[in-house]
Amino acid sequence: AVTERFFRSLKSERVNYKQYKTKAEGMADIADYIESFYNQKRRHSTLGYISPVEYEARQQNVSN
Repeated sequence: AVTERFFRSLKSERVNYKQYKTKAEGMADIADYIESFYNQKRRHSTLGYISPVEYEARQQNVSN
């Protein structure tokens, strides 16, 4: 379910709104989406609807 949700988000938030001139351009844009938005800022239901960055910070505070 997580994988399907990721690809649905990728398509609806990025790919469906752009036209790429080359495959490399598309791949670079998708990599940027994953690194700069999806993995860092987007709230994830499996993390209690907080971002991965916030989740990691909370885990650091718990272990200190």
